[in-house]
Amino acid sequence: MKISAIVAMSKNRVIGRNNQLPWHLPEDLKRFKRITMGHPMIMGRKTFESIGRVLPGRESIIITRQKDYQVPGAVVVPSLKDAIEYCRNKSQTDEAFVIGGGEVFRDAMPLLNRIHLTLIDAEIEGDVFFPEISKELFREVSREDHLGQPTPYRFLILEKID
Repeated sequence: MKISAIVAMSKNRVIGRNNQLPWHLPEDLKRFKRITMGHPMIMGRKTFESIGRVLPGRESIIITRQKDYQVPGAVVVPSLKDAIEYCRNKSQTDEAFVIGGGEVFRDAMPLLNRIHLTLIDAEIEGDVFFPEISKELFREVSREDHLGQPTPYRFLILEKID
């Protein structure tokens, strides 16, 4: 099973502020839905709570250290390792998506095969960051520029170098 990340970040690697996305990009949200539909999504508890609900058409696997945390319609596990193991054993698809937050992305980086990245062409204030992406480990395989927007951005796909 492939483990991919899907994330939107600014030039200074910000991915969140006050448990929210610090931008509004409808095309990014559409891309997120299109790419993740039908696949399990692995996320931390705070990311789930910022979304506020289980998203339709995708299984939510929530990582938390809170032993009594439960969400109807979602799977709750204590670690990233358990989340990936669950996906490998239970999922009917060949790819699972890590969708946040910062701590989960950091822990998942060595395991990722692919990163679906929306890169916002601005420095933005925030309190959650995506880890540094090593050019020795990942290469760009796809780019779609959206630079004529009020908030310029680009869609990138990065794949792990074998």
